[in-house]
Parts: sequence; C-alpha cells; structure tokens
Amino acid sequence: MLEMKPRFSPGRPFQHEVQSRVEERLATLGRSRHGGRRIYLKTALLLLWSSTSYVALLTWAQSWWQVALLSVSLGLALAGIGFNIAHDGNHGAFSTSRIVNRAMGGMLDLLGASSYVWRWKHNVFHHSYPNIEGLDDDIDLGALCRMSRHQPHLPYHRLQHLYMWILYGFIVPKWQLYDDFAAIVKGRIGGNSFPRPRGGELALFLGGKLAFFATAFAIPLLSHPLWQVALVYACVGLVQGLSLSIVFQLAHSNQETSAFSADQPEDIAGREWAVHQVETTADFARRSRLLTWYVGGLNHQIEHHLFPRISHVHLPVIADVVEQVCRESGVRYSVHASVWRAVASHYSWLRSMGRPA
Repeated sequence: MLEMKPRFSPGRPFQHEVQSRVEERLATLGRSRHGGRRIYLKTALLLLWSSTSYVALLTWAQSWWQVALLSVSLGLALAGIGFNIAHDGNHGAFSTSRIVNRAMGGMLDLLGASSYVWRWKHNVFHHSYPNIEGLDDDIDLGALCRMSRHQPHLPYHRLQHLYMWILYGFIVPKWQLYDDFAAIVKGRIGGNSFPRPRGGELALFLGGKLAFFATAFAIPLLSHPLWQVALVYACVGLVQGLSLSIVFQLAHSNQETSAFSADQPEDIAGREWAVHQVETTADFARRSRLLTWYVGGLNHQIEHHLFPRISHVHLPVIADVVEQVCRESGVRYSVHASVWRAVASHYSWLRSMGRPA
C-alpha cells in the first residue's frame, strides 16, 4: 500500500474562502458542478471528428498528403477526447451519474491508456502532491529529462531544451505499449505503490488494450500493408503525445511555479494544501475560447487543481474569482497571457534545469 507521505498544514483558511466564493459564483450563474448539455454536445462532436478521421484513413485516403492530414486530424481528435471526455469522466466531473462518469473515463482505455492506472497516477498522486519530486510522477520523465532541481543532473541535460520537444511525441506510444503494463506488473507508479486491478477493473484494462490493438493495428492490417499501418500509428501517436504533453507540462514545469522534494518534508509541512496547489501551477491563454474549448479548460489549470470535480466547462467563469481570492490572501497566482509565453517559460525551465546546479 501507500508509503508515508509528507503532511500539509492542517489549517485551511484559504481553501475555505476560495471554495465559498466559487460556490457563490456558480450559484449566482445557476450552474452545477457537472458538465450538463454542453459537455454531451462536445462529446458528440469529438467522437464524430475522431471516427470520421479514422474511417477516412481506412477507406478513402490514397495519396501521402491525404494520409498525413488525416493522421494529424485523428491525433488531434484523440487528444481532444482525452482532454475533454476522459479527463472529466475520471475526475467524476462529467455527470451526476457514477456510471456515466466511469463510461466516459473508460474512453481512455479505448485510446490505449488504462483509466485505472491513470486515476492513481493523476487523480491520487499528481493532484495530491503536484511538483513534489518523488511523489508526482508527472515530473519524472526518466534519465533523459531533468524536470526538477531535486533530480540528478547528467551532462546531456544541457541539450534537453532542444530534444525534449521531439521526445514528448513518444510519450503516448510508450504509455500505450509499455508504461501501463509495467505499472501493473510492478504495482508501482514512480515512487508510489498502488493496488493492482482486480475483477471488473482488470477486465476493463485487458478489454481496453485489446480494443485499442484491434483498432490501431488489426483492423487496418486487413486492407493495408504493415509498413503503412505502422507509419500511420506513429504519426497519430506523435501528434497525440505532443499535444497532451505540452498542455500538461505548461501548467507545472515553468519559471513561475514552485517545486519541492519528498526528501525534504519540512518544506511542505507548513504549507496549506490549497496554497500549494496554486503556487505549483500556472494558467495560460485564458482568453482564448478556441484553445479553452479544445484542451478541456486545462489552460485553467489552477482552477482545475483546486476544484478537480468541477467540470471544465465552468472553469473560465470561476477563474477571476480564484485569482481575486489569491490576491487578497497573498498567494502567488501565475498566468501566462498566451500559449507562446507559456511555451517560452517552459523552454526556459528546461534550459535552466539542463545546467548543473
């Protein structure tokens, strides 16, 4: 089971204040915590986008540029399903129905990534201990990348601000083909242990992997040669991985957010949990409606970390409330005005972490 974890301060004055103000805003607007009709419409559009791209790749695309465009389209559509449908479902924010939430969260299994492993990795470990080296597996990308000053420095990290943008694209294929299996065999995610799936969860894991391998490889191989299927899989996976990786990295790994180590619990003990969530996270491009729609509100990452069970469709209307409470409480609230400024900050962070301490 889980090892002993650092303890945050038991006092929660900031959390109580921001929660009260956000609930007041939602009540004033007549909104619940869940997605409502808007998220069902969005789900239908994303599923239509992905299925149309997939079928067109199988039955229509002939020239290389048609295959390339449809592969990019499918990769973006699948990332959109992850951002919007699976993410809300696995947080229990999609619907008031637990069955609907599990079904929407299970979309992740159809994309080749275990929803069971994800809930432990993301909901439990990442959301509980963001930017804490040794507990937050999202900042542990292995020996090729130094994402925290608490991680060891290796000589080739000096170039990580250049090569990581390429390696980000391989994260989803690695997740689909290796990481989930390794986590369940070991019963560990990074430095954290977790219970292996049993019963229905194990059936969902195995069924999801079989469905993914069927749609990604078996069905295309009925009408296309192996080299074409492998090339399209690689292209779709790279687009999907790059999209998912960049959005999640921009929120936590930058020049503005704080970072800690599980080996130094004294640095964490005096911090309020909600304050820690805000100061280890950053928003970006909050005024971009198109980006907000596509990434499932994850450019409002501070609000999501404070209220993970509120559907992403409501995050834009509570952002100004959260920011105001932070200003009043003296809590550092970081926001980048555009995607490019967030990318620049992440680039600078990779470069600074690539230098020896």
